[in-house]
Amino acid sequence: MAIASVNPATGEVLASFEEHTPAEVAAAIERAHEAWQQYRLTTMDQRAAWMRTAADLLEADNEAIATIMTQEMGKSLKSARAEAAKCVKGMRFYADHAPAMLADEPVEATSVGAQRAFTRYAPLGIVLAVMPWNFPLWQVVRFAAPALMAGNAGLLKHASNVPQCAVYLEDLFRRAGFPDGIFTTLLIGSAQVETVLRDPRVRAATLTGSEPAGQAVAAICGDEIKKTVLELGGSDPYIVMPSADVERAAQVAVTARCQNNGQSCIAAKRFIVHTDVYDRFAEAFVAGMAALTVGDPMAEATDVGPLATERGRADVAAMVEDARAKGAEVLCGGFALDGPGWFYAPTVVGSLTPDMAMYADEVFGPVAGLYRVNSLDEAIDLGNATAFGLGSNAWTTDPAEQERFINDLDAGTVTINGMTTSYNELPFGGAKRSGYGRELSAHGIREFCSIRAVWVG
Repeated sequence: MAIASVNPATGEVLASFEEHTPAEVAAAIERAHEAWQQYRLTTMDQRAAWMRTAADLLEADNEAIATIMTQEMGKSLKSARAEAAKCVKGMRFYADHAPAMLADEPVEATSVGAQRAFTRYAPLGIVLAVMPWNFPLWQVVRFAAPALMAGNAGLLKHASNVPQCAVYLEDLFRRAGFPDGIFTTLLIGSAQVETVLRDPRVRAATLTGSEPAGQAVAAICGDEIKKTVLELGGSDPYIVMPSADVERAAQVAVTARCQNNGQSCIAAKRFIVHTDVYDRFAEAFVAGMAALTVGDPMAEATDVGPLATERGRADVAAMVEDARAKGAEVLCGGFALDGPGWFYAPTVVGSLTPDMAMYADEVFGPVAGLYRVNSLDEAIDLGNATAFGLGSNAWTTDPAEQERFINDLDAGTVTINGMTTSYNELPFGGAKRSGYGRELSAHGIREFCSIRAVWVG
């Protein structure tokens, strides 16, 4: 069965690839295992040299790979360039900092009756990464850079609508000098994932994607007693209190909701505004959303391109129509654009009630829900009134309110007076049904290490 790359702005098939057969997958796992037996013994300096070369190559390829990203999944060309640049930064970060992050941690040897005693972070082996299409380079690199620096081998099962990005990533690491088999793209569908996970040479898995996909991978790995890291959906609150810079909060809110055409797990989705500043915020926010330029993602002036799939647009439209039918107020947008491609207008929906699908669930597109609250406690309660807990945003200049949000918002990230994003220096991951485990920072690189206690008498 062919895996196709389809331009979501036009519906044109750009390229197609034959799915790897079970025999080809088995051979790839064997190559990865054999390569890892030697790779795990390489020095940090050698791995860092390869990683820096990969960063240099990606930096040189920026325009070419940005074009591929835009054509495969519809993000604007300018955001695709920024994504590639972020990957370069992440590779260099781990090349520079992995040695210190994974250095042996000594303990007082005499306290345990030893000559020497320490903790060592040893590589696990082969890790399967099941990755989504929305950030087709960054989601992979934020796994691959720390995993390879830690001495692991990586297998990539990428989303089936971004095969060109998947193939590029394998080629990038090979060109950089990493041994053949240390990073391999598997062009397979979901049906073959279980076989890969149950192979005893595959020691762990990381998945970024939907809740059902995460449940499936976690169930298999639980049965096999294998480590998993899951980063799943989000329905992030964006809370604005009276002391905030309301105009700035509204301006950032537009970017926070519509980054990547609204298709980001950590995009702000539920805009919760104190009644004292609700009208000011709503007016500025709706005006900003309505002013966005929707169109060809290859055009420099475009702010919002198409949704990545026809099904994705249909799902977004259905949630907006459900809210409208139940009495919600569509303040701007609320319709699919005519013509080719899977475009949907930037939309703000107010007067939401709990019986509406988008009240607490994730809307994966440029659609914002607007909520009015009367107090700090009500804002926190509504912010937490979802099964998800990936990111959260709160705008206030009151130190006591800031501390309440930091303590009480149940999410993997709490951002005060800004929009949620990921940084190499900070751990990234979710709470509740947004998943578990962490990526990035020292916490991320240690997720796929065996924490080994060493006692020498």
